Amino acid sequence: MKDALQEDTLTSDSRDFVSALSSGLDVILAFDDAHSRMTLSEVAARTGMNRAKARRFLLTLHALGYVRKHQRYFELAPKVLQLGYAFLSANNYRSVIQQFLEDITLQTGESSSLGQLEGDEVIYIARSAAPHRLMAITLSIGTRLPAAYTSMGHVLLAQLSEPALDAYIERISLERHTDKTLIDKESLRKRIHTVRQQGYAIADQELDSGLRSLAVPAFNATGQLLGAINISTNAARIDMDTLLQEYLPLLQEKAAQIRATITS
Repeated sequence: MKDALQEDTLTSDSRDFVSALSSGLDVILAFDDAHSRMTLSEVAARTGMNRAKARRFLLTLHALGYVRKHQRYFELAPKVLQLGYAFLSANNYRSVIQQFLEDITLQTGESSSLGQLEGDEVIYIARSAAPHRLMAITLSIGTRLPAAYTSMGHVLLAQLSEPALDAYIERISLERHTDKTLIDKESLRKRIHTVRQQGYAIADQELDSGLRSLAVPAFNATGQLLGAINISTNAARIDMDTLLQEYLPLLQEKAAQIRATITS
């Protein structure tokens, strides 16, 4: 019999799946920039739980120090940062990649980031921010963006096996963010296949008007995928020729340096 620890992924109906842990994490992840303080009813609505279940998890997290309570409102406590710190401490390559991202910003004057695919979203793992702001939202470590509309997302989706890509395209719903957003699933599939062949992705104002970005995959010396690195620019300031002729070679050079530097 195959050991559960050797399986790729547990399903929610597996006997080894701890639903209480999953629900507790759902409660933590329900808090974000737009929902930094919530009532019990709001937490229940965002997690899909009934009020009684949401209340038990909130009170448990409060008792453990991960949630603070102010009258009717709940918010995350600083102790939650320990969860993120554990990840950063266990992934020493992040500090190395951070230096390369800062080199990119120094050479181009543009923001550069490292992202990884988590579910159907890209999560920012490291970032070197330029002085100018590119999006209405503030991008920082921990920010999540939908993979379907971003250059890093397209690069990371291109690394999936064909069955995994099929499953992704089947389950997502595409919505229009700008007049350049791809909302046809077959067009998205073709885009991902093109990215897989050429080794880079460009997202031109598909998520946010004025935002143009370029991304390539980043691997370690053994060929393990570390994530995608990108350069984010303003479409009015940086044209496509500059992106392809100047920024793409730089990004590919940094990806090669990351591969040569990070051995495990």
